[in-house]
Amino acid sequence: MKSQNREVPCAPIPLPASFLAAVAGYRWARDTVGESGGGVYRLHGKAGAADLFLKHGRDKVADDVTDEMVRLRWLAGQIPVPAVVQFLRTADEAWLLMSAISGRTVGQLLRATAGDGAVLDAVARFLRRLHAIPIDPCPFNSDHALRLALARCRIDAGLVDVDDFDEERQGWSAEDVWLALDKLLPLSPDRVVTHGDFSLDNLLIEKDEVVGCIDVGRLGIADRYQDIAILWNCLGEFGPDLQTKLLEAYGIGEPDRDKLLFHLLLDELF
Repeated sequence: MKSQNREVPCAPIPLPASFLAAVAGYRWARDTVGESGGGVYRLHGKAGAADLFLKHGRDKVADDVTDEMVRLRWLAGQIPVPAVVQFLRTADEAWLLMSAISGRTVGQLLRATAGDGAVLDAVARFLRRLHAIPIDPCPFNSDHALRLALARCRIDAGLVDVDDFDEERQGWSAEDVWLALDKLLPLSPDRVVTHGDFSLDNLLIEKDEVVGCIDVGRLGIADRYQDIAILWNCLGEFGPDLQTKLLEAYGIGEPDRDKLLFHLLLDELF
């Protein structure tokens, strides 16, 4: 993936000895988007060698990096995702070295083309492909009951960043979101394999086709609106016409507004 103003040059970070041969000769740049407390680095500029990405984290972030590694290995051959080049986990740290996917993010493309809707067919095709993966072999659970339990823990621990809420919920407390969620229960899920954070910046596109996705650490079986809601919300940046076009391209004529709202509310707590 090309940088497109989302990274800054940096010095190499200290690495376990087992990684040194794989990263030798590369220049380093730190990703500035969506690091979630960890470090994401692009390794580039080595003659005759493809770019690599490195994720590193400690404590809870190390768990997140481990979750992503396991899911990348499970997804290999089912949809295009980065290949795991090398991984190491210690008691409190994790390092994940991955191949890079070519192209730029769908978000970058839409912003460069002032919201050109032609790309939405490709995004919808990719999302349908993901959601068509059989759920029976999938070992990962990301359903709303589990996420609600995790969200409650985050609220009680004071970990929810209320300043990062969407515009519609500016000024809300985490408890306000929780109460709004409760009013939308029970939820009848349409269970599929979901990405978990199906945002425009996690999809790579090249020559009018989505060629892969990244940041799969939340992947698991859940209601399909988990992905639809996040993508729909991202497209709000470009206006309601693109939101409608995306739903139509995916195959939804009239969306379930309660499910859209439920998953957007739940995402605020993470």
